[in-house]
Amino acid sequence: MRNRYLLLSILVPISGFAFATSTIAAEIAPEPAEHAAVSLKPQMLVQIGGFGITNSMLVTWIVAATIIVLAQIATRRVKPIPSGIQNFWEWLVEGLHNFLENIVGRELVAKGFWFYATIFIFILFVNWFGLIPGIGTVGWGHYSSTGAFVVDRPLLRGGNADLNMTTAMSAVFFVMWFVWAIQANGVGGFLKHLFGPKGETTGIVKILMVVIFFAVGWLEVISILFRPIALSFRLFGNIYAGESILEAMSTMNPWLSPILPIPFYFLEVLVGFVQALVFMLLTAVFTMLIAEHQEGPEHAH
Repeated sequence: MRNRYLLLSILVPISGFAFATSTIAAEIAPEPAEHAAVSLKPQMLVQIGGFGITNSMLVTWIVAATIIVLAQIATRRVKPIPSGIQNFWEWLVEGLHNFLENIVGRELVAKGFWFYATIFIFILFVNWFGLIPGIGTVGWGHYSSTGAFVVDRPLLRGGNADLNMTTAMSAVFFVMWFVWAIQANGVGGFLKHLFGPKGETTGIVKILMVVIFFAVGWLEVISILFRPIALSFRLFGNIYAGESILEAMSTMNPWLSPILPIPFYFLEVLVGFVQALVFMLLTAVFTMLIAEHQEGPEHAH
């Protein structure tokens, strides 16, 4: 029954953070050129005072609401022998649970599975939703000198092709990572993990190792701070590049426009799955690296 709330607990803070960052970005970013393939910034649909709703935000809200409704329908009348949507949902959640347990261990999965599973399902569905015909091609625009209709402001835009969205997910993970790190190590243990000397040494060698590992600890801090940046840009770059390729293939030759994008379309279906899996695995592995000493022998498998 807890699956009912699996997605709501993480989608709400992500959507809220993306709402704020998308509003700011849509206001300060320059307008794209008329013939640009895919705009780097989301397009504002509704402006309410200092806040606004962008087309990428609308997509993420539609996907989030759909996932939550499906999860509630699947768990409303749980049957001993699942069928239909309950069978699909249990297969998906159980498959993710077993997959992660074999990688990061049972204890860590028990603590953070709600986050890892939600982030995978959400990213996957947002990526695939962005491939539905009409996303990015239906909206407000104008007729060019050649008589073709040019869409200036799409009604819907791929959610993860918006850097605000991927940054929001990475920021939420960074907060959760810090919480899990403190829970696993305590404040003192966390600082020792970063700056403390490793190994058994004595005398002058121990003093030397203390200095070396203290310096290395600051490099580790820099690495940790760059992790959410790398996570957000990796997902955004892959999805945005895919949308740009599909747009280029669709406009390269008017006679072949219905055919050229097809191979790339199926490639993007695979890329959408791989990027969701990579994002989930990186968040799980980053957490494991800071809490692995708590996993015990069980983690070795």
